[in-house]
Amino acid sequence: MQKISDKKDFKKKVLQLKMDTLEMLNKAGSGHIGGGYGMADIWVALYYGILNYDSSNPDWVERDYMLLSNGHTCPIWYATLADVGFFSKSELNNLRKIDSLLQGHPKVMIPGVENSSGPLGHGLSQAIGIALGLKLDKKDNRVYCFVSDGEQQEGQNWEAAMSASKWKLDNLIAIMDNNGVQIEGTTDEIMPLGDIAGKYRAFGWEVIEIDGHDYDQIEKAFEDAIKVSGKPVMIIANTVSGKGISFMENDPGFHDWKGEEGDYEKAKVELEEALNSLG
Repeated sequence: MQKISDKKDFKKKVLQLKMDTLEMLNKAGSGHIGGGYGMADIWVALYYGILNYDSSNPDWVERDYMLLSNGHTCPIWYATLADVGFFSKSELNNLRKIDSLLQGHPKVMIPGVENSSGPLGHGLSQAIGIALGLKLDKKDNRVYCFVSDGEQQEGQNWEAAMSASKWKLDNLIAIMDNNGVQIEGTTDEIMPLGDIAGKYRAFGWEVIEIDGHDYDQIEKAFEDAIKVSGKPVMIIANTVSGKGISFMENDPGFHDWKGEEGDYEKAKVELEEALNSLG
């Protein structure tokens, strides 16, 4: 595992991976950017300080399992996996090409990827299956699973939530990307979630709410989550869709990348300016 402990280096890494993602999407001409940019800080926290993994041996038996339920946000994950050495960075040039390793949704044949995704709302159930299997085998590995707020509009998640609580899966840590935006508008417009933290607490989960862009809060949330005993943990990360690109932030229109004229150039300038400001 590569470690980052300096806040400036952390911010630089987030911006670098956003730049890699932008280049990928520009070459592909499509893909998803809004949610991925909102999750970037947490991806960096996970892969540069929290997860146990060996990128040279993706099937290492002592590894932590990382799953992505809202799989369309995968370009930022691909950039992260390549950066820590799961596969060559040259693969990023082939996003969404026929027969390439990296498609629009993750698949298990990609080194470092534990679940195939596509239909939303299934990742938490997949994570619970792995976590329960590890418990039955008396293994100490942890299971981490990214979910989205929009997915909480689907009943599958609540069946999963009950199951994780029933089986006391304290080896499971879920992270909710709570940005309030989905493909057709805001979650409040489409299907309000109400007190989502209260709902998970009522289902028997430990809930930790954080600013998903604050280094200290992210780090402490995972430290606290690992200490929880007897129940699963949901970290609700309040994030900004399209974070760091002024014209993308909180705009459902940038749920996905359309490659409209000038967008790539404008976004690249903003990322470069942010990197330069860090020295």
